[in-house]
Amino acid sequence: MFGALVLGIKDYFMKTGFERAVVGLSGGIDSSVTVCIAVEALGKENVIGVSMPSKFSSGHSKSDAEQLAENLGICYVRVGIQEVVDRFHKSLEKPLEQIRKCFGTKKEDEDPVADENIQPRTRGNILMDISNRLKDLKILVLNTGNKTEVALGFCTLYGDMAGGIGTLGDVSKLEVYKLAEYINRKAGKKVIPQSVLDKKPSPELKECQFDPFDFDIVSPLVDEIIENRRSKQDLITMGYPKEAVEDIYRRVRNSEYKRRQATPCIKITPKAFGIGWKMPMVNKYRG
Repeated sequence: MFGALVLGIKDYFMKTGFERAVVGLSGGIDSSVTVCIAVEALGKENVIGVSMPSKFSSGHSKSDAEQLAENLGICYVRVGIQEVVDRFHKSLEKPLEQIRKCFGTKKEDEDPVADENIQPRTRGNILMDISNRLKDLKILVLNTGNKTEVALGFCTLYGDMAGGIGTLGDVSKLEVYKLAEYINRKAGKKVIPQSVLDKKPSPELKECQFDPFDFDIVSPLVDEIIENRRSKQDLITMGYPKEAVEDIYRRVRNSEYKRRQATPCIKITPKAFGIGWKMPMVNKYRG
């Protein structure tokens, strides 16, 4: 799998004329594996790692990202996003109040997730600006999202879904961890810090936030739905909890509009999102 992903990245860059990759380093498992694959495919001298912490970013996430970049020997920069996020909120205060007055709505009734989504969208803009601005360097943004999260819609449009090619878009969450372990084993040392493998996954978009899934259950369940086209009854018969099956089927169905706008990815399974997965964006199918 590692070799296939490396070949896919190397081949895509060669055929499109890009020479360097930029990767947003969060200190998490997905971005860590992505940047390791990029280094193997393109060489450490052609990879840029960008840490973009906010006020919710933990100390270990920042230090893990920096340690990984140091271990790999890549160009590494840190761009704090909190000032940009705060200005975003400030700029929208009056326009939003005008809209509320027009329609008679209240601020306290609004979706707090919007505050979370501004952060990955700011990060996506930073990465795309680096790619666009330094045109002579021929930089492409590598998307770091994995297949499980893309299936569930656990990602932000125009934010962490930004990029020119997806490295892990056809790799399940559990397989990402296996890849990380393989990368360290292959190197004979902890290239990816052990804390990255041990920590509980979190987008760190608000205080005390962690991924709301048990990936030991959800990751293989998503694979059964996407790759093997299992029905709800099939999955329940196989032993998956009925509530989990209902929830995951709903999430997969409701996230189709996001996948239509997602970064194309390196295909390594029989059923990858993109040309191998064609479903209507809006449907009443319940599995």
